Parts: sequence; C-alpha cells; structure tokens
Amino acid sequence: MAALNAAIPVEHVTIRSTKPFEDVRAKLATLAPRIDDGIFTLVRYGEGTRALRELEAGPPLTIFSQRDHGALLAIAGLTRRSIQFDIGNPLTAAKMTRHQLSAGLYAPIRVLLREDDDGGVAFEYDRPASVFGQFGSDNVDAVAQQLDRDLQALLEAAAA
Repeated sequence: MAALNAAIPVEHVTIRSTKPFEDVRAKLATLAPRIDDGIFTLVRYGEGTRALRELEAGPPLTIFSQRDHGALLAIAGLTRRSIQFDIGNPLTAAKMTRHQLSAGLYAPIRVLLREDDDGGVAFEYDRPASVFGQFGSDNVDAVAQQLDRDLQALLEAAAA
C-alpha cells in the first residue's frame, strides 16, 4: 500500500511572559488542572453518562500529561527548564474525532513551556485551527476555532 503525503501550513504561536518560570508553571496548573483519570475508568466500565456529566462540570481545558523536556537536555550537558504539556478536553476531542477520526492525532494539543538562556519564559504551540484544518471538515474546523480561543486565553492568563 502506498503512503499518501500532504504538506499543511501550520501557524506557530509564542506567548511570552515576564514572570518567572515556576510562577507560570504553577499558574497553568491552577487554571488547567490534571485530568481526572477516573473519567477514563468510567467510560471503560460503561458509565459514559456519568463521565459526560463530570466532564461538562469541569474546566474547559485540562493537562493530560507533562514531560520534563529540560531534563533531557542534561544528556547534551545543557541546563534549561522546559516542560511539554498535553492540554485538551475529551469532549472537544470527541466533537472532532466523531467527524474525522484522524483528528485524534492532534488531540490533546502539545504545548511547550520553556525558559530562554536569558531567563525569558514563553509558551509555544501550533495553532489548533491550522493543524486541524487539513481535514477539510466544517465540523472539525468549528471546534478547532473554539479550541484556539480557549487555549490562547488559558496560556495568556497563565503567562500574565
């Protein structure tokens, strides 16, 4: 079977902060808490209605996982603070993947919080509408545009 390749334009976003790295990280954790893994247990055991109620009552975005990317730089003898976050909402993902299952490749969204050599702090991510736009689905695009607004508002609030 032959592989299909397509180039897609992606808009990269950087949101800078004047706050210290740990302050921004802590604010993000407050605004977007870690997802309750119990949601996935409920779904696995057929309690979808209860899971839905809990997700609807929760924050618009949560942290699914995080990786200390800065620690990996120690392999290269560098010291830099940098954390990769997977941020999203299972309801948002389901709204897109029900129309285009391949959208699951990009949900949740990967966000990098990094510190520069000079101590500057910034979030970086690829704008969801630009990434999900490749699927050519009005339904996916509408959800991705709302995700753009929610993610930008979250990261700007964490950076402020």
